[in-house]
Amino acid sequence: MIVDLQMIPQTFDMLHAGLTASSVLLLLIAVSRKSKVVEKVVEKPVEKIVEVEKPVEKIVEVEKVVEVEKVIENVVEVESKLATASTDSAMQLLSIMQQEARLIDFLKEDLTSFSDEEVGAAARVIHTGGQKVLADYVTLEHVRSEEEETRITVEEGFNPQEVRLTGNVTGSAPFHGTLVHKGWKASAMNLPKLAENYDASVIAPAEVEL
Repeated sequence: MIVDLQMIPQTFDMLHAGLTASSVLLLLIAVSRKSKVVEKVVEKPVEKIVEVEKPVEKIVEVEKVVEVEKVIENVVEVESKLATASTDSAMQLLSIMQQEARLIDFLKEDLTSFSDEEVGAAARVIHTGGQKVLADYVTLEHVRSEEEETRITVEEGFNPQEVRLTGNVTGSAPFHGTLVHKGWKASAMNLPKLAENYDASVIAPAEVEL
């Protein structure tokens, strides 16, 4: 029997080839499993980023609501200040004008049945009493110092509460016009102090003669 020694290497080569093919197959399986693991690891941060965006939107909405609430609080505060302005001084001054000049009696009276002489006589009483009240309790001064019926210039930045423009008002300041009235403003007011339980809404008490 003749043995060919060259056949032995070929037998070993086939074995080696089978082992190599098995190794490559196992390597491919291992790589595919690793790629799946990597994909899962990458997917998780993406999910977390999407979840983080929702709280950010809620924070922005909360900030907008807080800003709106602050604006509403400021408006309510301004309105409350305007609503709580005391009218006691105005009613007290009106009461004094009634006491000294019978102002309310004159204004509430129907003058159609009175002659001009009678109205003039009543106006004289009101004029005298009103002057006394102003002299005793109010210090008045003119808004403008120029003479009436003279041409004046109203500069830019004027106070619209102190100067009222009438006629054909166009363009912007400075304005040139005729001073029709000097205006009045109170530089001081000294009304009597009210008693603790005094009701300022009673302008004039009812009078009963016994």
